[in-house]
Amino acid sequence: MGNIKKLIALALLGAMSQGAWAQIERSAAFKAKYQLKQVVVMSRHNIRSPLTSGGAVHVRVTPHQWFQWTSPSSQLSLRGGVAETAMGQFFRKWVVDQGLLPENYRPEGDEVLFYANSRQRTFATAKYFSAGFLPFANVEITHKLAEDKMDPVFTPQFTKMNDAYRQQVLSEINAMHGGPQAWMQSMQPTLTLMEQVIDMAHSPAAQNDTTHFWFDDTQFVLEKGDEPRMTGGYKLANSVADALVLQCYETESMKAFGTELTTEQWRDICHVKQVYDALLFTTHSAAVNLAYPLVSRIRQELSRTDRKFMFLCGHDSNLASIGAALRLVYPETQNALEIHTPIGSKLVFEKWSDGSDTYVGINLVFARVGQLQNRSLLSLEEPPMVLPVTVDGLTPNADGLYRLSDFDHRMQETMAEYEAIEDAATAINNTENK
Repeated sequence: MGNIKKLIALALLGAMSQGAWAQIERSAAFKAKYQLKQVVVMSRHNIRSPLTSGGAVHVRVTPHQWFQWTSPSSQLSLRGGVAETAMGQFFRKWVVDQGLLPENYRPEGDEVLFYANSRQRTFATAKYFSAGFLPFANVEITHKLAEDKMDPVFTPQFTKMNDAYRQQVLSEINAMHGGPQAWMQSMQPTLTLMEQVIDMAHSPAAQNDTTHFWFDDTQFVLEKGDEPRMTGGYKLANSVADALVLQCYETESMKAFGTELTTEQWRDICHVKQVYDALLFTTHSAAVNLAYPLVSRIRQELSRTDRKFMFLCGHDSNLASIGAALRLVYPETQNALEIHTPIGSKLVFEKWSDGSDTYVGINLVFARVGQLQNRSLLSLEEPPMVLPVTVDGLTPNADGLYRLSDFDHRMQETMAEYEAIEDAATAINNTENK
């Protein structure tokens, strides 16, 4: 009976995904009116192993044996590589269908660029995508640092900081969903579910009285040269939720340690992670600082006339901070476990021309959970999910596109907000000179 239920659920998910694709599939009239000029993809890496292993916290809080990961700690898994190659193949079929590139295209000059963070999982994601996207070309993946080092362009770190700015960020954090404590408290039913699923009461950590997830000691650390950080017990819940979801993808099962979980329960577990990430990376004041290098790079790319395709590969924190900085409204996902930026998801900027003006369409592209678990091939006939992203404060035209000049102005405004932040040394000098 369980297998029948799973097959029915997967069939329903597939039907829903076709509907979501049809909502934005370009009509013949659209294709007659517009020409696709450029695509800029900001990608999250695909499926990885947990960020730490061995004595990691997610290992200590359960007596159960975790999945035997196919890659070292934090690196792209074998399934992640397969899934990303399939996504590259889908994008190849799409850009050929839209007339942007010919079949079996070999890049010339600067027409195509792949640029990834130097972490193994991001570099490998870009490499697998490129293999599916341009199988007739040996694409070089640009990365700037030694293996597994963080490139500053992809590091969501504060490059400016002063006391007044820190307080502004904290005030926005405290305004989210009634404040961090209230928001985390709303997760209590899911935290209790997670404790039961992993049998936390009988774990090695229970010997030190760690039998529950807690969050009443949460503090935020906002310092120049560092990513925003959270201290306290909620970090533990975030780490366990992360490992559980990764194991769900890898084991091809909706069970966790023998406990059958519904899709909604899995989404609730992902929500634990979303709260953690949202508090750290999605206040607007923080995001204009954290996302500045990528916002400026995306703006630079969209202004080019010689580039046809650009692939940037980073992390979910990059997608979160870019969205908050530019006031993008990510859709609530369908057929995914994560609510806004699923594993391997792509924020896609499409540049279109009607001959008299230039426009940008923005979409979120990601594989369905069933496609990830089943290692499905992707094509125009069996597509991933493609959902439109809107821009708060901007009005699209009747075809769902924004004027590029309007969106460029939004990017300029965001960058100006960053420039207006005084660094601590500047603020001190200005005070002394008054």
